[in-house]
Amino acid sequence: MFNPPHPGETVRELCLEPLGLTVTDAAKGLGVSRKTLSSLLNARFGISPEMAIRLSKAFGGSPESWLIQQAQYDLWQVQDRKETIVKSVKVFKKAA
Repeated sequence: MFNPPHPGETVRELCLEPLGLTVTDAAKGLGVSRKTLSSLLNARFGISPEMAIRLSKAFGGSPESWLIQQAQYDLWQVQDRKETIVKSVKVFKKAA
């Protein structure tokens, strides 16, 4: 897996910019506040299931594809702490 961009960067570069949309216009079209969209675009928020549905309707792609982008980004962000995380996890095994 490569270091994926934050999904907000994808929204900005592949959705808003090619259509010449301002943050204000895009937020209105998505039915969210300008602050909410700005937070997504600036990587302060991630894509929620609700936002995935909105993005899917407005720009295409399935809601699942938007959520997968978010999951890939989130997983990449914790990879460097993987060893620390798993040290505190107990392995459960099925009774024989």
